[in-house]
Amino acid sequence: MPTPLIFIVAAMLEIGGCFAFWKWARLGASPLWLIPGLVALAGFAWILTFADAPAAARAYAAYGGIYVASSLGWMWLVEGLRPDRFDLIGGGLCLAGCLAILFGPR
Repeated sequence: MPTPLIFIVAAMLEIGGCFAFWKWARLGASPLWLIPGLVALAGFAWILTFADAPAAARAYAAYGGIYVASSLGWMWLVEGLRPDRFDLIGGGLCLAGCLAILFGPR
């Protein structure tokens, strides 16, 4: 699986897992939400190990840009709050950083 796709899958797992905790702690959902949340977070950690990078820290740094952009998509699609122009500018900057880290000449 290509690294950018790994990052997207990892982001969905991480955001979904964290959102399960958010639902429980902030929105009063059942503690049973924590079970799929923990499974998703474990899946996130596992899938990220497949990223093609010479160092874990570089993979995590590049992943950060995908995470930010995916979080904005989650906010819009799941939580129903449309990103504003500053969200989009910030997300674009993060994606640019991700691309520089992943594809910059070494």
